[in-house]
Amino acid sequence: MSVRNREGDPVDPVPFVVVAGSAWLLCLSFGPLYLDAFAVPWPRGLAVSVAAALATTVWAYRRFVWTVDPTVRRELPADLRFRRICYGALVFGAVLTFLSLLAFASGG
Repeated sequence: MSVRNREGDPVDPVPFVVVAGSAWLLCLSFGPLYLDAFAVPWPRGLAVSVAAALATTVWAYRRFVWTVDPTVRRELPADLRFRRICYGALVFGAVLTFLSLLAFASGG
């Protein structure tokens, strides 16, 4: 079965699978624990985490499958790709630090 965009052209599903899988992994691994630190019950925390992962999956499908144009293939320079990875790591670290400080401040 090939994955097709809105125009019926086959597209590579790997970027979608990686982003969606990472979203589910991160949301379900950390979401309920962080929400538990703020006294959110486990079932509600799990539901919020699943909703966040589902929203990210819908966004990833739209971005990497539905609206992608397979004829446009551009190669980004290595320094730009490395810079984006570094910025992403910094943002991810800042978010985790912020959430940790919130949990610490609330006594969790």
